[in-house]
Amino acid sequence: MAEHPSALKRHRQSEKRRLRNQAVRTQLKHLVRTVRAAIAARDGAQAADALSRATRALDKAVTKGVLHRNTAARKIARLSHAVHELGGNRAPQPAA
Repeated sequence: MAEHPSALKRHRQSEKRRLRNQAVRTQLKHLVRTVRAAIAARDGAQAADALSRATRALDKAVTKGVLHRNTAARKIARLSHAVHELGGNRAPQPAA
């Protein structure tokens, strides 16, 4: 174990950050699971709603430095693609 005061402080800080990041990641996993469950149930409206909550949380995790921006972008893109294929969250088509 470290003995230098600054090393002890860094250890305390890293432990706090680890626990905070772990909580955020756990919440993200839950939100992504909710989206996937709605997709599996073929419920477009629920999937679209869950997707918006998951997207917001993923973006926030990037801002806080918990996830790399490319990781979050990849997860959002894959979930969005699945939800759009399902027919949820689709923009209205203009009348021809």
